[in-house]
Amino acid sequence: MKVRSKRRELKRFARFSTVGAIGALVDFGVFNVLLNVLHVLPLLSQAASFLAAVTSNFILNRKWTYRDSRSKPWSQQLAQYGLVNLAGLLIRTPIFNGLAAWFDRLAGTRPMPFGLSTYSVTHNLALAGAIGIVLFWNFFVNRFWTYGDVELGK
Repeated sequence: MKVRSKRRELKRFARFSTVGAIGALVDFGVFNVLLNVLHVLPLLSQAASFLAAVTSNFILNRKWTYRDSRSKPWSQQLAQYGLVNLAGLLIRTPIFNGLAAWFDRLAGTRPMPFGLSTYSVTHNLALAGAIGIVLFWNFFVNRFWTYGDVELGK
């Protein structure tokens, strides 16, 4: 791959990551409202927040990151994007559960900063770790399957 093509793909990854950061804000916002305000179970909270973030990310990625991807109808891309992200949720959920348990053990009974509950802090850290890991799955599979009609480096 030429240097110019590599730069374009890096720019695309940066855009995808920026969209992912916005999605993470949606994810954490919905997660914390469900977990801490509505007292929904953590597993259900992270699944619902994931769906909200996926919806936001699809719209932003289609409009900005892959705006040159128009050979497929949006409904087909949405279905593909949804399947990739559903697989991402299946990857993310056991990672989330494992990290939450690990952070719970690590935190023990230590007081948390700013009066936050240990429960909330450990589950937010677990969510951050799971999101970070699944980012790479989502980028590469979506890049080459959902938005595979965009030529590399274009």
